[in-house]
Amino acid sequence: MKKLISLTILAAAATAGAQTFNNVQLGLTGGYAGGLSGEVFVHAPNVVGPVGVKVGVAYTRPSDAINDASPELPGISGPNQTFGAAKQAGRASESGSQTVVSVDGTYGLGEVAPGLDTMVYGGARYGMFKSTEDYGSSGSTTYSSNAFGVGAGAMASYALTGNLSLVGDLGADYFFKSAITTSKGDTISTNDGSYSAFDSRVIRPGTNFKARIGVKYIF
Repeated sequence: MKKLISLTILAAAATAGAQTFNNVQLGLTGGYAGGLSGEVFVHAPNVVGPVGVKVGVAYTRPSDAINDASPELPGISGPNQTFGAAKQAGRASESGSQTVVSVDGTYGLGEVAPGLDTMVYGGARYGMFKSTEDYGSSGSTTYSSNAFGVGAGAMASYALTGNLSLVGDLGADYFFKSAITTSKGDTISTNDGSYSAFDSRVIRPGTNFKARIGVKYIF
């Protein structure tokens, strides 16, 4: 995660070279994006007129990682047992993580009210997703997938001081289907006959709506 954040800052700083680092913005936001989520971003506005570039890294702890309707894997105690039933009985638990790197073009819309600045953005996404189902002493399985996607949204900022602003971010990301790798060493490609079963079992973003609020500092 630390490496991704460092790369994010370096990439955006290089983009901002044409501006001699004037008005480069470093931001940190938190909120919801399929779970508790936070993002660090660097924004170089007005690279060409009102057009700028924003690079970010977001990390989310999803509220669900495994589909409760999926069949229980090890230690099945009955023909109708599901992962959800195993959780309720205390035999299973789940955890997951979602890391998304974004590169966006931005377009400044200017002030819509005194001190309230707005912009829209859109661009590419690269997501790294993990979901784990844990049955304690019976074993656990982690499912991993990396997927490309696209996203768009709008940000509004309100100046608190000369360089510090409150910022709000609303948007949505869409991720394409991708291969799923298990901790058992299996890789299930999208054209594999069993892909649909794995795809329905593991909860990963398809269309992901996000709402975050935070601060940004203008250099």
